[in-house]
Amino acid sequence: MTRTRRLVAVLLLVATVVAGLLVHGVLPDTAATDIAGDALYAVAAYLAVVLIAPRLPALATGAIAAAWCVAVELFQLTGLPLAWGAQFAPAMLVLGTVFDARDLLVYVATIVLATAVDALVGKASRPR
Repeated sequence: MTRTRRLVAVLLLVATVVAGLLVHGVLPDTAATDIAGDALYAVAAYLAVVLIAPRLPALATGAIAAAWCVAVELFQLTGLPLAWGAQFAPAMLVLGTVFDARDLLVYVATIVLATAVDALVGKASRPR
């Protein structure tokens, strides 16, 4: 079960990163694409936690992913991610650039949804 969970997580993570890069690099910069990018970032964080610790229950996975996203967003208040991104552009994809309170809402809402889906899928796949 752990191996399957990891495989699914890595495949979904790759698809999520590709979608995020397309949203970031191809689509025009609008509020909708910003929200989509934030949601994809939150999903990627959730999937990364699943990949690292596949035995964690969905609620713990969601809590860790949410903590990561919130910490990264608050870290943007220091100005360091913006400075680092100016020196090494890929850093912006991981750390963002400037704080936006709306991002916090998108992260939490997306992770609540991902947690619920993961819990339902996990419940459905358990033998009865």
